[in-house]
Amino acid sequence: MPMRPWIWERQRRGIAPQGKAQKRGQMEQEQWGSLQQDLLNTVGQNNYKAWIEPLRLTELADGVATFSVPTNFIGNYVSQNFGDLIIHQLTKAGEDVQRIHFRVGRAAANQNGAASPSIAPASAPKAATSRSTPTRAAALKDELPGAPLDTRFTFDSFVVGKPNELANAAARRVAEGGPVSFNPLFLYGGVGLGKTHLMHAIAWELQTQRPDLNVLYLSAEQFMYRFVQALRDRKMMDFKELFRSVDVLMVDDVQFIAGKDSTQEEFFHTFNALVDQNKQIIISADRAPGEIKDMEDRIRSRLQCGLVVDLHPTDYELRLGILQSKVDQYRGQYPDLQIADGVLEFLAHRISTNVRVLEGALTRLFAFASLVGREITMDLTQDCLSDVLRASERKISVEEIQRRVAEHYNIRLSDMIGPKRVRTFARPRQVAMFLCKQLTSRSLPEIGRRFGGRDHTTVMHGVRRIEELRSSDGQIAEDLELLRRALEA
Repeated sequence: MPMRPWIWERQRRGIAPQGKAQKRGQMEQEQWGSLQQDLLNTVGQNNYKAWIEPLRLTELADGVATFSVPTNFIGNYVSQNFGDLIIHQLTKAGEDVQRIHFRVGRAAANQNGAASPSIAPASAPKAATSRSTPTRAAALKDELPGAPLDTRFTFDSFVVGKPNELANAAARRVAEGGPVSFNPLFLYGGVGLGKTHLMHAIAWELQTQRPDLNVLYLSAEQFMYRFVQALRDRKMMDFKELFRSVDVLMVDDVQFIAGKDSTQEEFFHTFNALVDQNKQIIISADRAPGEIKDMEDRIRSRLQCGLVVDLHPTDYELRLGILQSKVDQYRGQYPDLQIADGVLEFLAHRISTNVRVLEGALTRLFAFASLVGREITMDLTQDCLSDVLRASERKISVEEIQRRVAEHYNIRLSDMIGPKRVRTFARPRQVAMFLCKQLTSRSLPEIGRRFGGRDHTTVMHGVRRIEELRSSDGQIAEDLELLRRALEA
């Protein structure tokens, strides 16, 4: 049988033989120390510091490698995620290991009754940055399925406009990591309005500015999954230890725990424990706390005790700003691509309900134009994005616009569409025509037909008139914004 590396090294260095138990403990120390470096190279710095470094190899016997661990949670997590890798590394080193076993406590006793050797871990290379070592809870944030942060979602890439300026300001304030006057920060709004973007941006900023803080970001679904898993495995103390030891807890889409009584119970106690310790909590949902169905009243009350911020549906200016920002990002990837005048404005008008759809449409458009080697014109845009534009068109119809405008100005729909030209009916009629031009793909003649058979020049005049008034008449501008939000909600 070939001589094992660590035995050969001892003989080469002239180290005297030791007692059997002492020699076995020394060999385990040397072997584990050499294997740790291999594991570091395989699992990476964060995972190594969080999960491998705390392990102490206490015994190798009968095909079982026994490790001492600080908590049950760490042992369970390492067993599930790194167990096969550790067995593989031990087997490569010449040990016959079929499974690994964990004992809580650094001084677990071995089978002979002697204290297990305290095996010093291999010294890990220093990180490339000056950040302090992440805690285990912070590392878990990166390991939870779906929890890793998206590098695209930072404050620098978040386009700020009137609908989201308060949310952005509140998020930046919390991201400073200092004491704030509002806890929790509750962000809510519809799909694709920037809630998750701001949550990720806060986490990235905290990691940069306050690396000493233990920041845990995950979705409500992941919180529930970890809770159920802890119940099943009888690891509730480990679960409580993890979630109540963080400095900043960020839970996305909290509406998903509504109706889950046991999960709500644990979330309530976790919430209270962190607030009592002056730890920051940041929550997001698709609606306001009071509107979340099947959420317990006491949780609603806690969620409303901080700052509740609504991310409003995007307006035209914000959508156009987002598109322009994305174009600037794409310039490096597609330096020769040209965009005709009016294309971005067209997309900002037509795709109005969801920023993700808007960004995805632009990505598809750039890729398509690059592949076919053509300028991005209006015709190419309509051909390439026909399905997206049709889907957007179905959401807002001329009839819906007419009905909304009539309700807003408190006039009858028949009067707005009818032949009367008095100002009381003519101005709402022009507003409705303007919105039809901006929010639908209908042509001017077709819009005219929907307004009592009017000529397309009448529609054109109405649209131009409202465009002029929007910049000079504050009431018209406010009416347009309110109507747009109502139609796009």
